[in-house]
Amino acid sequence: MTSPEQQLLLASASAWAQADPDPQTAAELEALVDAVRRGDAAAGAELGDRFSGPLLFGTAGLRAALGAGPNRMNRVVVRRAAAGVAAHALDLASAEASGAYVPRAVIGYDARHNSRIFAEETAAIFTAAGLETFLMPSELPTPVLAYAVRALECEVGIMVTASHNPPQDNGYKVYLGGRAVAPEARGVQIVAPHDAGIAAHIAAVGSIDSVPLAADGWTVLPESIEKDYVTAVAALADPAFTARDLNIVLTPMHGVGGRTAREVLHAAGFENVTMVERQAEPDPDFPTVAFPNPEEPGALDLALATAQEADADLVIANDPDADRVALAAKDPATGAWRMLRGDEVGTLLGAHLAVRATAGGSTGGAVFANSIVSSRLLGRVAAAAGISHVQTLTGFKWIARVPGLSYGYEEALGYCVAPATVRDKDGISAGLLLAELAAATKAAGRTLFDLLDDAFLAHGLHAADQLSVRVASLPLLGEMMARLRANAPQAFAGSPVATAVDLSQGSENLPPTDGLLYLTDDSTRVIIRPSGTEPKLKCYLEVIEPVASAEGLPDAKATARARLEAVRADVGAALGL
Repeated sequence: MTSPEQQLLLASASAWAQADPDPQTAAELEALVDAVRRGDAAAGAELGDRFSGPLLFGTAGLRAALGAGPNRMNRVVVRRAAAGVAAHALDLASAEASGAYVPRAVIGYDARHNSRIFAEETAAIFTAAGLETFLMPSELPTPVLAYAVRALECEVGIMVTASHNPPQDNGYKVYLGGRAVAPEARGVQIVAPHDAGIAAHIAAVGSIDSVPLAADGWTVLPESIEKDYVTAVAALADPAFTARDLNIVLTPMHGVGGRTAREVLHAAGFENVTMVERQAEPDPDFPTVAFPNPEEPGALDLALATAQEADADLVIANDPDADRVALAAKDPATGAWRMLRGDEVGTLLGAHLAVRATAGGSTGGAVFANSIVSSRLLGRVAAAAGISHVQTLTGFKWIARVPGLSYGYEEALGYCVAPATVRDKDGISAGLLLAELAAATKAAGRTLFDLLDDAFLAHGLHAADQLSVRVASLPLLGEMMARLRANAPQAFAGSPVATAVDLSQGSENLPPTDGLLYLTDDSTRVIIRPSGTEPKLKCYLEVIEPVASAEGLPDAKATARARLEAVRADVGAALGL
């Protein structure tokens, strides 16, 4: 016998199935309802989770597993989201001081399950709402969409993607631009108060039948939009760096970036590019990787094997929507291939772009930025070149908003090397400049690892690590943060805590965010914050080891590793692990 709560749940699920425009998810939900009525406890838990509340719309937009129900990604949820975004765009347009206008929108999508239909229905809803709407011609990388927002002077950009999430997920990323926001925010992902405004409009949507869809009226962009992006990005290559003798292995990791990235490299003169054959074509099931994220263990195994066979100089790996890039090379210290950490790549790009920025004798007002959880080394590289440096909260929605930005990065493999072209992280343009740097370094008889050592010798050895603690539910994260605030750690790796900052209080330079920052007497830094997308506590650790000479580097690296291990142990103890 079912309880009143379960009866209400079953009624809600049945009503959803009847209204669902997707026969597949409707049938899936009806089967789940039947299983619950037969007493299947697992089905009951699954149904309860799907109807535990609406999928929350935040600054990351929407992202969740595909499936029927309000707490999943499906056509009903996407239709409601599209209606909410359109209503918010119209609000912004009508409130414009210089006069109301018709908002323009561009919609992109990747090759994940249901991405195309989510994008097409968004175009139909935007058009019916009165927006001038453009739809990408095919499955294309996120940076191409971000480029189009600026190139077409659109007020709204939508990218249907779950980036590097597992194959069962999809997502809905929102950008604002054009007349809707200030110049430094054009083509950047949304932040408050826009997320709350969109969420309020979504909540106000009534029956899904009340959301009109136009039968036509939007413009499908020509294939030349991708070519325009390729041309713009290839032009970033600096003629002063003429070397192109580089054997590159490239993998899009079953995503949509392979063709675009290869065309960019070829257009810039890098002809020797070998694709990882089994990962070259888009495949929403990502069959060769357990998790399609270059940071995950094993994700680059095929690329590294291909590099070994091809006697390559460099591996460039994009995540499935190509907004991130990973780099691997053969470390001369060990003779083995290894992937560089995000901070290492961020430092290399920063040093390279600093050289380019100062080549004419002036920095030209360049501004570098990275997130507070990324390495402090970029700030020292920038200062040495006379370049301004800014720290931001985590996420490119903050990094890309820095006024005057010329380069920004975050340690999670995100790099913005050409904000005037793509004001977001872009793994394709970053990959091009890394190839340019690697080729110039090879021509000089050196390696990328030599360049990192140069930075360490000039500014101190900066070594970083992470500790992630997964918990059973999001409320537990709040409890862990509360315990840390009540019982603050006094030292890390034997160095007393000199400064403790509760980031939730905000500051003159940073908006409030849930996090804690500790800085010790020997400049060890620990930042602890809840993940914004998962039930996970993330701890970012960095030590700085002075280096007197090149001969002292091996000992300094060993000392830094030992210090990081001690810091990890102390952080674990503080968290009760």
